[in-house]
Parts: sequence; structure tokens; C-alpha cells
Amino acid sequence: MRAMIPFPEISPEIFSVTLFGMEFALRWYALAYIVGIVLAWQITLAALRRPVLWQGNTPPMTRAQVEDLLTWVILGIILGGRLGFVLFYQPGYYLANPGQILMVWQGGMSFHGGFLGVVVAAWIFAWRQKVPRLAAADAIALGVPVGLMLGRLANFINAELWGRPTDLPWGVVFPGGAAQDCAGVVGLCARHPSQLYQAGLEGAALLALMLWLAFRRDALKVPGQITGVFLAGYGAARFIVEYFRQADAQFITPDNPLGHVIRLGEAGITMGQLLSLPMLAAGLALIVVARRRARVMPA
Repeated sequence: MRAMIPFPEISPEIFSVTLFGMEFALRWYALAYIVGIVLAWQITLAALRRPVLWQGNTPPMTRAQVEDLLTWVILGIILGGRLGFVLFYQPGYYLANPGQILMVWQGGMSFHGGFLGVVVAAWIFAWRQKVPRLAAADAIALGVPVGLMLGRLANFINAELWGRPTDLPWGVVFPGGAAQDCAGVVGLCARHPSQLYQAGLEGAALLALMLWLAFRRDALKVPGQITGVFLAGYGAARFIVEYFRQADAQFITPDNPLGHVIRLGEAGITMGQLLSLPMLAAGLALIVVARRRARVMPA
């Protein structure tokens, strides 16, 4: 008998209450956003409290500025994440149903869109506050992986964004007709827990690497280096995990079962990989440029 792991019985809702005839629920996904933002904020503050970590022994922002920036970042995540999902993954549907674009409670957020939203928000904030842009980007990037890790764990609890079918012993039997619709599989269908792969790679592993570089290897003294590590690290992790993750349904057809958006014979790349390649390239380029600039500038 093939080994597989049954999906744990965890409700997507932590608790719900009824007020004035309406039901309000706190979901794990919402809690992941809240806790992720708070922890990222605390990591940024911890780095700013240590001037010795920064170029010229001068942190790029004050605590008050970080608190103001937090509002901009939250708006960037929500607006960018939603618009990214609309434009990258289901433009046809939302063009026909524009009234649903702002219905974020129905689900549908894109990390790449949220990332672009944060970049735009942080860039405007830094320009208005006359804050060094690359150093500010480093301060923000430090805490992002913890939010990614919690978000992917919430994806797992929600039994969404699961992986491709697998016969490996740690394959998980996700509930629902869509998850169990596996061509050629007789009986229960086990899938890669790709959400956990992402939580480990783009979350825990990338966080550990960035904190080690920042707090033990003086990486923050090279403005832009930590941001580059984040971009390259996330791009590489996401590109790899896409080989195990089920593509979005709108990209899958009978003659394209893996959901490739660019096809090269039997091979190809998914939308997640296509969006991650520029991040990987930009991250590597930023690391190189930042280190070259640091050689000709005083620490």
C-alpha cells in the first residue's frame, strides 16, 4: 500500500462570533498577515537599534519613521497583492467582472504583486522623508521572510495552493474535489505539500541567511546587499518549488497539464517561474553593484 499523509483536521477559522445578526471570523490567513507584519516590524526595529550595523554607524530611519512606513507597506501589500493577482493570473475574468476586483475577502493575492506594491510604497515614502533608499530597502527586506513563512503555513491550513501529485511517502491527501482530481491516480491522490516547501525555503531558510548576514557579517554596511539577497533568494526558491507546485487552474489545459505559460516542447516554465526570474536577475545584479559601490565609498 502506498504511503501518504492524511490532511490534518484544522479549521481555516480560528474562531467566529455573531454580532447584530452578522458572523465575524478570524481566519489563520488573516492572522498570518497580522503576525507577519508585526514580527517584520520588530526585526527592522531591532536592526535600527544597533547603529554599528549600518554604513557610517548611522541607521537610515528613526523608530517614528518606521511606524509611518508601516502604514505605507500595509497598503502596498494589500493593493499590490490584489492587483497583481488580477493582472497576472485572471485578467480576463476580472475584466468581465470589474466589480469583484476589490473583493479581497473572496481570496486571490499575488506575492509578486504585493512585492511591487511595497517597492512603490517604500520608494515614495523614502523620497518624501529623504531617507536613503537602498538602506531603507534593506531594513524592510530583513523581516519579509518571516511573513512569507507564516503566509505559506496558512496556505497549508487552508488546503490551498497544493502541489502536484506524488507517490513520495510525505505526500499529503488534501481534501476537496479539485485536489483529488488527479489524472491516472486510482484511489486517494497524494500531493506535494508545496506550501511547506515554500515556508521552509523562502521563509525559514532565507530568514536565517539574511539575519546571519545582517547581524554577523556586516551586510547592512553595504546598502542594497540585503535587498539583493532577498530578491535572489526568493526568486531561486520560488523557481525551484514551482516544479512541485500545481499550476493555477486557468493555465492548465488537456494538452498543457503542467500549466506552462511558455512551452519548449515537453518542457516549459510556469507563471510563478516567469515572474521569479526577473527577481533572481535583479537580486544578483543588485548584490554585484552594491559591493562594487562599497569598495569606493567609506564604510
